[in-house]
Amino acid sequence: MEKVTVFMITFNNSRTVEKALRSVSSWASEIIVVDSFSTDNTYEIVRRYATYCEQRKWPGFRDQYNYSISKANNDWVMFIDADEEISSELAAEVLHRIEDDKGMYDGYIAHRRNFYLGRWIMHGGWVPDYEIRLFRRSRGGFEGDLHANVKVMGRVGELRHFYYHYNYKDIADQIDTINLYSKTAAKDMQNQKRRFSFFDLLLRPPWRFIKEYIFKRGFLDGFPGFVIAVSTMFYVFVKYAKLWELERNMEKGDKSGS
Repeated sequence: MEKVTVFMITFNNSRTVEKALRSVSSWASEIIVVDSFSTDNTYEIVRRYATYCEQRKWPGFRDQYNYSISKANNDWVMFIDADEEISSELAAEVLHRIEDDKGMYDGYIAHRRNFYLGRWIMHGGWVPDYEIRLFRRSRGGFEGDLHANVKVMGRVGELRHFYYHYNYKDIADQIDTINLYSKTAAKDMQNQKRRFSFFDLLLRPPWRFIKEYIFKRGFLDGFPGFVIAVSTMFYVFVKYAKLWELERNMEKGDKSGS
């Protein structure tokens, strides 16, 4: 049977990382973890489970993921975030599909189910939630910036069972994440030569709320569905506001340097 390496990147994930590692420790032949110098006890937990682990300065999502892949000894690799859990059903499916498909695919899409504010989210902007998670490292790798994801050269299959995501400790944790990710997203837009537009700031946030809460039926998830739609709207607003701020600071720098 083909062996699978599971890899993970971490930073201050002590709340969830042990659950994630336990969900793969019984079936992955190798566990690779690269930690970005956590200030809690994440790395101490990781060392109890990982086949290989190290601490490395944060270079961005894409580079950290690809560096983790480079440490694997197996061709088949699967990534899991530190706030996720691989179900036993998905673990069994992973091993059997690789064997049964006999090289038909070079990667597999997996579906994620999100747990938020005490319930599983079944509607809205977080559904459906899927991406390539299992792939041959000789045929794929991460591309992109903030939302780096796997690109595979070859055919991609699809796994049937879910993995689970326990993303935020509470709403305050969610706001902190929005602040961090919106800053990175604004820098990505600037690097892509996107220019700030007042109409983006004015129209995109409410449209995202309407799209996710009404058209994608986020209201069926009750109060958590409402909070998700509002927080997404807030994220979009802050992202464009920070793009404006970056452009303004650049203009100030140009004037002061002239």
